[in-house]
Amino acid sequence: MSQVEERLHALGHTVPEVVPPVASYVPAVRDGRHVYVSGQLPLSAGTLAATGTVGTGEGCVVPEQAAALAELCALNAIAACKSVIGDLDQVERVVKLVGFVASESGFTGQPGVINGASDLMKAAFGDAGAHARSAVGVAALPLGAPVEVEAIFAIRES
Repeated sequence: MSQVEERLHALGHTVPEVVPPVASYVPAVRDGRHVYVSGQLPLSAGTLAATGTVGTGEGCVVPEQAAALAELCALNAIAACKSVIGDLDQVERVVKLVGFVASESGFTGQPGVINGASDLMKAAFGDAGAHARSAVGVAALPLGAPVEVEAIFAIRES
């Protein structure tokens, strides 16, 4: 077990199997020293953990729940990276995260929601988990997901 996986295990997480694509793409691609991870949804054991838009209105996914879903997206991004490189201790740095939040009209808390993903990366990779980031509100996401996260990882040179 890698040190990254040990840190995640201490937080109660296990790196899952990579989520199979839901359309015409691959979960991750390595190009030189970088791994580009496709957008990951909050899927657990093949099932979407929640659907809907994020906000404070009736029937919305509340921001705190959405942050936990963003954490699940990040865990799936780590799994996609691992599927390409094998050993997560080869990650030199989390370079960038892009988080998408299906947002109720007027909702502006996207950064707080995507903190769920950012905080997991920092916990998993330590200082190397600090990254550049965008948090974007959108009208809808695939399968009705409330959040989606994509990532770029830098890999140590062999």
